[in-house]
Amino acid sequence: MPIPQEHQYLFYVLLLAMYLTTILGNLIIIILILLDSHLHTPMYLLLGNLSFSDLCFSSVTMPKLLQNMQSQNPIITYADCLAQMYFLMFFGDMESFLLVAMAYDRYVAICFPLHYTSIMSPKLCACLLLPMWLLATFNAMMHTLLMARLSFCEKNLILNFFCDVLALLKLACSDTYINELMILIMSNLIGIIPFALIVMSYVRIIFSILKVHSTQGIQKLFSTCGSHLSVVFLFYGTIIGLFLCPSTNNSIVKETVMAVMYTVVTPMLNPFIYSLRNRDIKGALIRVIFSNKISLSW
Repeated sequence: MPIPQEHQYLFYVLLLAMYLTTILGNLIIIILILLDSHLHTPMYLLLGNLSFSDLCFSSVTMPKLLQNMQSQNPIITYADCLAQMYFLMFFGDMESFLLVAMAYDRYVAICFPLHYTSIMSPKLCACLLLPMWLLATFNAMMHTLLMARLSFCEKNLILNFFCDVLALLKLACSDTYINELMILIMSNLIGIIPFALIVMSYVRIIFSILKVHSTQGIQKLFSTCGSHLSVVFLFYGTIIGLFLCPSTNNSIVKETVMAVMYTVVTPMLNPFIYSLRNRDIKGALIRVIFSNKISLSW
């Protein structure tokens, strides 16, 4: 990671604070959803999965980065590198899938409010979540196995703070055609298609509200979907900026900053975005704290 020597300690403290905030924030969301029966709904089931995915997504890269900064020895073994690549892809895919499922949940809640409970049943949520976990597992495993068959040159220097599939392909000495082809196919399936589905969901939501010509409906759109839209822009915005913008030899710092945004900053901000804009989360926090106070007083 290109950080000047004199600023290493400052960045170490900053990144450690961000990582601890990510862990604490997402754990609070998960615990509240588990403990408060008012949050046992499809929307918060998906949010709990998103918080778990965020927590793990950040934990794939941050502990190793902090260890490297402390030891000043940025070395990772081949096996650890492949494992890091696998889990980074797995939880990144899950984030993308969960954002689509949450967009569909918001679409049903706004466009079909009277049928919400019958459409978004626990059975449907299970049918949505199980394929997501399976597809994320398949995609990450496939890319890892394809990477493991390649041979690498002597200078194995990754210009990033984690083992990314594209960075590893640049170091390979053998033919990478199949790897690149599968990346192209699966990036459309797991990256572009989910983003397009989210856009389509919100287009339908906007048209549905505009038909009513209601100021109250517009306010409902922002209150119900504002948090989810903020997370979507944070997640996809940084990934699009990192992978679709042209890269040059002078853009290492830019790429590192963008990578930090989607692996560290986004998982840290998600709990705050949902909790600060969500009355149910605030209410659950108050109820849990209040019930604990009563238990302690007895």
